[in-house]
Amino acid sequence: MADTPPSPIRCAAVVVAAGSGLRAGQPMPKQFALWRGKPVVRHSVEALVVAGLAPIVVCIPDGAAEMAETALAGLPVRLIPGGATRQDSVRAGLEAIEADTPDFVLIHDAARPLLPQSVIERLLTALRDHPGAIPVLPVVDSLAHDVDGLMGAPANRAALCRVQTPQAFRYPEILAAHRGWEGESLAGDDAQVAQAAGLAVALIAGDEMLHKLTFATDFDTAPSMRIGTGYDVHRLAEGEELWLCGVQIEHSHGLAGHSDADVAIHALVDALLGAISAGDIGQHFPPSDPQWRGASSDIFLRHAAKRVAEKGYRIGNVDLTIICEAPKIGPHREIMRARLAELLCVDIAAVSVKATTTEGLGFSGRREGIAAQAVACLVLIDQSGPHKR
Repeated sequence: MADTPPSPIRCAAVVVAAGSGLRAGQPMPKQFALWRGKPVVRHSVEALVVAGLAPIVVCIPDGAAEMAETALAGLPVRLIPGGATRQDSVRAGLEAIEADTPDFVLIHDAARPLLPQSVIERLLTALRDHPGAIPVLPVVDSLAHDVDGLMGAPANRAALCRVQTPQAFRYPEILAAHRGWEGESLAGDDAQVAQAAGLAVALIAGDEMLHKLTFATDFDTAPSMRIGTGYDVHRLAEGEELWLCGVQIEHSHGLAGHSDADVAIHALVDALLGAISAGDIGQHFPPSDPQWRGASSDIFLRHAAKRVAEKGYRIGNVDLTIICEAPKIGPHREIMRARLAELLCVDIAAVSVKATTTEGLGFSGRREGIAAQAVACLVLIDQSGPHKR
């Protein structure tokens, strides 16, 4: 008789979403607030669904059923009332799946929306050899004891780690541990409940993506990087000065325009303004306004750089291509880079100036005008949040 194949492991999940989330400064409990286009709780629940966990129980606050149903619409979840403390909510969630008789259970905080599948896999693998497993990260900062506002003895950070969720357990053991807990239900997490019951809890590698949303700044949706593009054209005319990248170049023809017609700077201004969704050069310096007649384009570029800083960004790098048959840009390239770096208050290494021709084709090929295209990359100045990279 052939051996009977082992039954597949059944793994359930309890998602703790019953807190008030007041510190996050949102108009509703943070777990139901929008973050990166979705309610916070939906992110991790979707990850659990993808991992094949079932049933998935979500513990919610009293009176929040409508918000929770909206946030999790279409997902295979069970909503149950949470308790007065996190530990009470977890206990309720564990009790709610007893009839499903799962082998394993993952217990996760809804406030940790980004849940990598690799973490789930590591946790389930660890449960083959241990009754419990939790994801942790190393402590990278020095630690010291606070003694009445003064620095006390340093702590050994090598012996410490940062604990995350989900925390994984063999279901019967963690249910028994919660039922056998004595005293107030104020355990910081389920690993403490398991440890109090004598269960060994393995440490597996966590992930920085599992950052917990706690404060209003965690809901700052400003992207850490923004990119803008710009393009401009000016015709060549006799009797005009030729300005490119803030540098005057001797040539038989110059560029005609309302200002000094520095086509390269104009393209770069549009790239910077576009990166912060602030319109284009024509909106900020209308050609119909006589005050800009013959004006130096340096003014426009400094203005765009100032607007970038006001939006909380710094210039990462800019890349500019000048399209013309003549004059030759190569002999002036380094002077142009230096001038743009000066105007933008960046290192010259952050400025690229290139040139190309159209092989005699089109208006630039016929030497009727010069075109320029630019790309600007902006980086968020405030990188203090752990979730910002």
